[in-house]
Amino acid sequence: MVQRHPDPPGPVLAPPCALGALWAVRHGESTANVAFAAAERADRDARPVPGRDRDVPLSDTGAVQAGALGRWLAGQEPDTGPDMVVCSPYARARQTWERMAEEAAGTYGAALPVVADERLRDRETGVHELWPPAVLRARAPREAERRATAGEWWYRPPGGEALTDVALRVRQFVTDLSAAAPGRRVLLVAHDAVVVALRHVLAGIGAEAPDPVPPVPNASVSYWRGDGRRLRSVLWGDTAHLTAPDG
Repeated sequence: MVQRHPDPPGPVLAPPCALGALWAVRHGESTANVAFAAAERADRDARPVPGRDRDVPLSDTGAVQAGALGRWLAGQEPDTGPDMVVCSPYARARQTWERMAEEAAGTYGAALPVVADERLRDRETGVHELWPPAVLRARAPREAERRATAGEWWYRPPGGEALTDVALRVRQFVTDLSAAAPGRRVLLVAHDAVVVALRHVLAGIGAEAPDPVPPVPNASVSYWRGDGRRLRSVLWGDTAHLTAPDG
């Protein structure tokens, strides 16, 4: 579904950005996404997901979604589509890009230069890493209450990051990227926290905090068009490519 995302109302100071265009892709469905959904159904019988967040891979569905993203990329025009890729170092984002490049084989998209940047990692959740909300409610109800009271944009788990912290590193990333790659059309492959933070940063100084935090579907594409001075939002959370017939 294509969602038009106009500039926010009210006075804002738009940050300068010399990029020609910016696409932000959330990775395909991960095994942790599946486990979190199952935990909500299990409620108090839910368990934390084992392992490290950075190592969580795509699910089978996520791999299919990444293939659809690859077909979307293959359908872009070389002179208007992305001309470089910056990827999160986390496994599910890297796998999404690898599957995209594989599906786009034979087109310009498969040969795009790729770099990874640690600032595109997912939100760090500290001592509650890979705890589904149902586990937090069952094992740490006072912390779950604090999260609900603070609100998702402002909540900082013990040892972790609030989305406000993610926005700080994303803001510096955008500033550095604009200076290093003026005029480039850049595709980011990252996480929902990064995409939400990016939307807030690009909205400008004075933009209201996102409350509630807007959803970012798995394998969705958000797009900002540049004019050499700033980026303007065109699409938010587009998933039309996931239901398009195979090319």
